Amino acid sequence: MATQDEQVRVGNGKRGFAAMDKETQRLIASKGGQAAHQKGTAHEFTSEEARRAGQKGGEVVSRNREHMAEIGRKGGESRQTARQGNRQGGKPEANDGGEADEAG
Repeated sequence: MATQDEQVRVGNGKRGFAAMDKETQRLIASKGGQAAHQKGTAHEFTSEEARRAGQKGGEVVSRNREHMAEIGRKGGESRQTARQGNRQGGKPEANDGGEADEAG
């Protein structure tokens, strides 16, 4: 007769929390977070801690030069596509020079 661990492993080779579908994992994790808040032991980030965490993440991402180059290419392509759409009868681009229109 198969043990409980062997029965769980049959489907995907994982056991316990890892063997559960994502929705079940999310539900259980959510209950844990709610319990921690009710108990008063949950950590709540200050704005400074959150700022520093975001800064660290940005630093890590920006070290990947290939990734940053891809982001830049996408931005350039998006801007070019928007400009082409404006030339084909879309709304005109804003006057970046700060000059008044010549029509008035």
